[in-house]
Amino acid sequence: QVQLVESGGGLVQAGGSLRLSCAASRHTFTNYAVGWFRQRQAPGKEREFVAAINWNGANTYYADSVKGRFTISRDNAKNMVFLQMNRLKPEDTAVYYCAADSIPTMTSTTYEYWGQGTQVTVSS
Repeated sequence: QVQLVESGGGLVQAGGSLRLSCAASRHTFTNYAVGWFRQRQAPGKEREFVAAINWNGANTYYADSVKGRFTISRDNAKNMVFLQMNRLKPEDTAVYYCAADSIPTMTSTTYEYWGQGTQVTVSS
């Protein structure tokens, strides 16, 4: 069992930056890949892939919509994964979730463990 807690969300103006953190409860966190997903507040919107990282940080993956603006990283010594978000846009507004599983994928249904989410709001 892995418990995940996100933090770092908030309100920021367009063009600004935020750094999200995902803290894991388990000391074997190094065995897990981590993905960031987001869910916009609109009817029928599903969780959208944002970024993912493999167990040692050697491989990272990004959605086209955030490539070049967002950076995913991890610190296994601290059981933490980060999402640095730069040049934020109003369309980045969403609840952001981190998720963990054995391999990094872009599909939310493949992740077994999820955090509760953190709200990111980007004003125009």
